[in-house]
Amino acid sequence: METAIQPTWLSRLNAVWAPPTVLDFWLSRLNPLWSWNQARARVVERRPEAEGVATLVLKPNRHFRGFRPGQHVNIGVEIDGVRYTRSYSASDMPRADGRIRITVKAVEGGKVGEHLQTIPLGSVLSLGQAFGELCVPESAPCLMLAAGSGITPMLALVNAQAATGFAQPVRLAYWARTRAELAQVGELRALAAGHRNFNVHFVLTGEAAQAVDELEGRIEPRHLAALVPGNEPAHVLACGPHGFVERAREVLSGHGLSFQAEAFSPPPRVIDASDQGHVRVTLLKSGRTLDIARNKSVLEALEEQGVMPRHGCRMGICNTCACGKPSGATRHLHDRSVQHEPTQALRLCIQAAQSDLSLEL
Repeated sequence: METAIQPTWLSRLNAVWAPPTVLDFWLSRLNPLWSWNQARARVVERRPEAEGVATLVLKPNRHFRGFRPGQHVNIGVEIDGVRYTRSYSASDMPRADGRIRITVKAVEGGKVGEHLQTIPLGSVLSLGQAFGELCVPESAPCLMLAAGSGITPMLALVNAQAATGFAQPVRLAYWARTRAELAQVGELRALAAGHRNFNVHFVLTGEAAQAVDELEGRIEPRHLAALVPGNEPAHVLACGPHGFVERAREVLSGHGLSFQAEAFSPPPRVIDASDQGHVRVTLLKSGRTLDIARNKSVLEALEEQGVMPRHGCRMGICNTCACGKPSGATRHLHDRSVQHEPTQALRLCIQAAQSDLSLEL
């Protein structure tokens, strides 16, 4: 793995006057992967997987602390002079060489997904530390439900189970509109053919089922006969758009020993006429005071005012945008619950200002 350079003279220089940001600037001029304290990764492989889907293999520097199957990382990339950060799941289990694989789907209007489809080899991306709790429980069968990009953490979890010989039964159902949009089909079918304890179904919503391992239609109770044979109790893992995850929760109600879910699209925001207007926000670290809209997330409202806090998933999952709120009230954008108490974990991306605020920014 490539490492950041920390010679003795540089350590002394830093101690005297140079902050890490200045050192990072000059180190990056020598090698874009070098950094005093920031995780970065070089794109060492890129290959198409399916229609609008590409896999990238990244080689991190020494500041990346690794990941567990099922976890996400924040990827930062500069496009036309603007830096964007998005969250992607690792699509393979950890490798002996420390590299990490992500599988990225291009979506309409998504600049980062489109950009990563053709990003040149050798490009250097910023890399956040891994987060997420999705995992395969032990000692019982597991049913994995994935739709679209929701397949990526499942691929990592399936490969991790394959590495141990599928000690417990694993069933995977993978939804996509067409066969052309399915990723890793050959690899999944090979695993199913080689392991009695692994079974996969590809579920198409825009084409008719043809192969013996294909089903069709959006997730419905009628799929349970194939996915849960004999009504066998299983731990359920679901990942996909918010609507898919909630429908899976409804359909599998009463059939699962447990239900873990991650949605890569947020639930609908609940905003009404009473949320109009502005409030005064004081940024304690910078000393700025400004007025922001009450009908948007604090993150979006601050960005409109030219303030760019750190952020990642923009869905309240990664906590990159979390900051302290010594005073004021905020409103959750999805359930309208109001938080009055000071907190050290205010997630700017899913909270709106309810009253005047002070923030540790």
